[in-house]
Amino acid sequence: MKITINGRLTSLKDLPPDTPLLYILRNDLALNGPKYGCGLGECGACTVLIDGVAARSCSIPLSGVEGKTVTTLEGLTSPEGKLHPVQQGFIDEQAAQCGYCTNGMIMTLVALLKRNPQATQKEIRDELAYNLCRCGTHLEIMRAAEKAKQLIAEQVAS
Repeated sequence: MKITINGRLTSLKDLPPDTPLLYILRNDLALNGPKYGCGLGECGACTVLIDGVAARSCSIPLSGVEGKTVTTLEGLTSPEGKLHPVQQGFIDEQAAQCGYCTNGMIMTLVALLKRNPQATQKEIRDELAYNLCRCGTHLEIMRAAEKAKQLIAEQVAS
């Protein structure tokens, strides 16, 4: 089975096709961005991008990503080490406490802002509605989203 993960073609052998993608990312490939939260696709901690679309890796089997492109939090950083604007927005606005939800929030926002760089506050809230944050950093996360929109607009303008 071949999957492109963070820009690298990866061959996975001798793995059951129903193995959840999250298990391979964390256990076999040591990618720690996606987190194991609920295991049911309900909390968002395990979110990755599959062909640019935010998806819950705990509930997607390997067979569902064969031949596709998977991007994890680690894959958002440029080869030169520059953070994605959403990552930078989270840092600038200090939008993490325990950090468990951060992966899902960032990956979901990356997908949204790629589709709609000028997403409204309501669209952002609606998109993040099923990403659970137990620490209550929702205000900081909204500020981080606005900061990311600003950084993306600056990149486009330059």
